[in-house]
Amino acid sequence: MKIKNLLLISTFCVITMSCSSDDSIEQPTQTDSTSTEAMYFPPSDSDIWETKSISNLGWHQDKVQDLLTYLDTKHSKSFIILQNGRIVMENYFSGHTSTTPWYWASAGKTLTSTMTGIAEQEGFLNINNKVSAYIGTGWTSEPLAKENLITCKNLLTMTSGLDDSLGDDVTPPNLQYKADAGTRWAYHNVYVKLQDVVAAATGQTWSQYFNTKLRDKIGMTGNWIQSGDNSVYWSTTRSMARFGLMALNGGNWNGTQIINTNYFQSATTTSQNINLAYGYLWWLNGKASYHMPQTQFQFNGKLIPSAPDDMFCALGKNDQKIYVVPSKKLVVIRMGDAADNVNLALSDFDDVLWQKINAVIN
Repeated sequence: MKIKNLLLISTFCVITMSCSSDDSIEQPTQTDSTSTEAMYFPPSDSDIWETKSISNLGWHQDKVQDLLTYLDTKHSKSFIILQNGRIVMENYFSGHTSTTPWYWASAGKTLTSTMTGIAEQEGFLNINNKVSAYIGTGWTSEPLAKENLITCKNLLTMTSGLDDSLGDDVTPPNLQYKADAGTRWAYHNVYVKLQDVVAAATGQTWSQYFNTKLRDKIGMTGNWIQSGDNSVYWSTTRSMARFGLMALNGGNWNGTQIINTNYFQSATTTSQNINLAYGYLWWLNGKASYHMPQTQFQFNGKLIPSAPDDMFCALGKNDQKIYVVPSKKLVVIRMGDAADNVNLALSDFDDVLWQKINAVIN
């Protein structure tokens, strides 16, 4: 397979979305040390994005090809590493390009988490209120007393208590009682009801509010597309990287606080005492134990052993990834097909990938 590589050879250069690995435009600028340089944000109204070379960072160029070969053999379509906001690696595989959209799958849950927080900070909702306060009663088939236990925060933390074994259908007949809200962690598509909550609370469509309050403010492209029972976001890889960069900065974009700092901190720390590796639709590394989707079994140890402990991440079906590492000022993006022909958001692929990333960056 032909690999389109954008490996960087100048300290800072400018590349546009229309460039491929063969025709990127490089404009060297003044060199700053990594320790003192300011965090970089690409312009929200432009495709310009500063870059940084592997040699400038002191990373290991001789380990890059092993990483790229692994990504290629594992059915990747794109891969980006940002350090302090600047692109260090940008790679496309099998005909995918910088302008080709791809789906986020469940990595897009973090977009829903973010929009819920924005709606709360604007006074439209309170995550501690029951879901039925916004979309009415009867949105499940539970007895009313049980349905009224389910808050927006329960949807954010996967603790609705609804039966997760019934598939992704979120119509009332398929949302059935399993346990009281807050007493059981289970990965469930019911989180999408938060999009209905936001729309009802704001008086806007989900897409309108999302585009105005998040997408357009940080220069993302893309759209929500209905796929069966799921509302799935599609965008370019760079748009995913923009969102990751905002997350790296605690919800801030170039001095503008897109989402309340306290909310975002809560979203990226343990949100309940059942699955320690889960925040508000974000996955968390470095915890003592974790639960996987579709199981009630508790696994001891870190979610991704080879990744930094402070990493939080968005994980989607067929290995859509946003890894955010505050301690190293890193954002890592991977889009593509399933790495190992299994439809999982988390697998051994994550750990091996981080072993190979570590070989480059450490």
